[in-house]
Amino acid sequence: MTDSKKPTTDTSISGTIQAQLLSEALPYMQAYSGKKVVIKYGGHAMGDAELGRAFACDVALLRQSGVEPIVVHGGGPQIGAMLDRIGIKSEFKDGMRITDAATVEIVEMVLAGAINKGIVADFNSEGARAIGLCGKDGNMVRARKLQRTLRDPDSKLEEVIDLGFVGEPACVDTSVLDTVTGSGLIPVIAPVAFGDAGETYNVNADTFAGAIAGAVNADRLLFLTDVPGVLDASGNLIRELTRAEAEALIADGTISGGMIPKVETCLAALDQGVEAVVIVNGRVAHAVLLELFTEHGAGTMIVAS
Repeated sequence: MTDSKKPTTDTSISGTIQAQLLSEALPYMQAYSGKKVVIKYGGHAMGDAELGRAFACDVALLRQSGVEPIVVHGGGPQIGAMLDRIGIKSEFKDGMRITDAATVEIVEMVLAGAINKGIVADFNSEGARAIGLCGKDGNMVRARKLQRTLRDPDSKLEEVIDLGFVGEPACVDTSVLDTVTGSGLIPVIAPVAFGDAGETYNVNADTFAGAIAGAVNADRLLFLTDVPGVLDASGNLIRELTRAEAEALIADGTISGGMIPKVETCLAALDQGVEAVVIVNGRVAHAVLLELFTEHGAGTMIVAS
């Protein structure tokens, strides 16, 4: 009779591979221990249940490995769906939603309510201890009204766009975040903030994450997106870029379309003191672990020099 407890050859090989992977990851785990990593969570990954669970597992493991993760999330599609559901029509200019007083109430309800608490629940179900916050909590983030000007390509005339209650970070107070991360908790932050007059502003999640990362002196800022990263002229993934190289690729048209604002946001985060910013494909399960704990990474890293 065959001993059912005796491992088969396949299981033994699998175990060896798993042990090798863990041993290779150990130096990276040690390197990031005690470091702050800010992750902007959005795109396809946030709307897929399986990818959402994988992301929650990644963040829980980061915290258990000694990393101090801070998560900032978006929610554009969910906001749009709720506005449609209650009959509020959205107008967009230059790719940005014009946010009036009625709309910003829904934005806050969706971002700081349903989405935020859903992500917290996912993290907690994976054994992490997460807490939901927004920029208003403890005056963490103060915002100012975002000014946007459009230039007509034909007439060259400029038009100032009033986006309503759309803001950008003006200042960040890290005291709440220091208390939360110092207690072993994972902050999950919705990009909603007060203005100086007490008004509520909806802030772009990428910009919000960059401001948070700069304020806490993050070692890494990860943008989970729907693309693999920055591609070269042949369509191959570029693993690492300096600021100068990124700016040159924008100038020669290699970086184009929607990738331009993503890269510009990365460069702005470097200006705020972030050591390195990575554009990561959020459609790949466990992309966060692959980026931080493996040699080859999982996206495009942009560094100052």
